[in-house]
Amino acid sequence: MHLSNTPLMSAASKLAGKLRLPCIGAPLFIVSTPDLVIAQCKAGIVGSFPALNARPKDKLDEWLVRIKSELAEHDAAHPDSPAAPFAVNQIVHRSNDRLMHDLEACVKHEVPLVITSLGAREDVNQAIHSYGGLVFHDVINNHFAKKAVQKGADGIIAVAAGAGGHAGTLSP
Repeated sequence: MHLSNTPLMSAASKLAGKLRLPCIGAPLFIVSTPDLVIAQCKAGIVGSFPALNARPKDKLDEWLVRIKSELAEHDAAHPDSPAAPFAVNQIVHRSNDRLMHDLEACVKHEVPLVITSLGAREDVNQAIHSYGGLVFHDVINNHFAKKAVQKGADGIIAVAAGAGGHAGTLSP
């Protein structure tokens, strides 16, 4: 198989022309809000936030409307320098009782990139793929990276030692 035919390369090519720098702003607990995400996207990197930062849960819909609206306004005013896509981080572990609500909001608003953490789930990947969205999955080692790709993730995010939340054991 040629590397250009792999799902990971397809995901990379889908993002290639939309970024000024191949970078994702980390979805920081509490810190990442629409203001930060919008600024990151306007600067040409993927802006992201954890869905759980939107509280109460109905606030997520408001955040997604605002982010999409402000980025669309930016793109209309700057056609030669459009904003990068944004991402929502979803904790897919069974302890997240908001997951289905938050996933439905992501599908409704066609979030361009969803970053999944704490368990790779085919049903989540399929929901995001249903409208053409991409799924990147946080992994802490090669074992979990392989599982994520087998379950349909389009890309992986290697989480190193020192990362917030859950962290890997390697330090680059």
